[in-house]
Order: sequence, then structure tokens, then C-alpha cells
Amino acid sequence: MTLGLSNANPVVHAKKERIARPDDTHALDPLDIYDFVRDIRDPEHPYSLEQLSVLSEESITVDEKLGRILITFTPTIQHCSMTTVIGLCLREKLKNCFPPHFKVDIKVAPGSHADEESVNKQLNDKERVAAAMENPNLRQLVDECLYSSEL
Repeated sequence: MTLGLSNANPVVHAKKERIARPDDTHALDPLDIYDFVRDIRDPEHPYSLEQLSVLSEESITVDEKLGRILITFTPTIQHCSMTTVIGLCLREKLKNCFPPHFKVDIKVAPGSHADEESVNKQLNDKERVAAAMENPNLRQLVDECLYSSEL
């Protein structure tokens, strides 16, 4: 029984095969970032963000000249209570992975969440993110999503 879940019956998609790429140095691109974050586990379900189509390669943009990365994700339902947790997982996974001149923005896709503006503001405010990650229960949930080996 699935009491308390925002989305008790999510649509689950097959995982895509990873694309083998040569080891030569290349510019940072959306596929690099997607490969790095696609296996993050959803906070409510034993599936990855990729399997739930919360994230895709197409939802990531990189502008190396401006040093900007934008990740736009789509919660499975508009009133998803775990949207902020998903965003925190993405931010934590990407923390310290890029040169310091890169700015990472994380947003919910336009029209995909009832509190879109509020969630976007929270996920891109350093003080709010730091305060959220100081909460031991929230930190544990984020860590479980990032380091789960059940996928």
C-alpha cells in the first residue's frame, strides 16, 4: 500500500543505454551532465530521475562561453511535494564538479509545478540551499537519493 505518496503510480520508462565517448578532451556538453545526474533516485520511488522522465539530455543546456549550466526538470505531477528535494539532489550532485567560473541554475520546467516560481527561487538561493542541507533529515534523504545502489 502506498499511503502518503504524491504520485502513487508514476509512469516508468526504460533506462537508455549509455553512449560510449572517446576519452579525448572535449567541451563540456549536456550529455556529460546528464550522464552524471541521470541515476539519482527519486525521493518517493525506487526509480531514477531518468526512468521517471523527470530529467533528459534535452533539459540541460551548457554555455561554456558564459560559464552557465541550466538544468530544467519536470516533476511527475504538478503538486509533487518532493520537487525541492529533487532540485537539492541535483545541486548536491553537481556541487564542486565544475570549474568555479560555472554558474549552475536548476529550475522546474515552465508550467510543470503548482509552485514553480517559489521552487525555482528556493533552489537557486545559496542561503536557502545551505540552510536546507543543514537539516539532518533532509540531508539524509538527499544522500539516500544520491548514493542509492538499488537502481
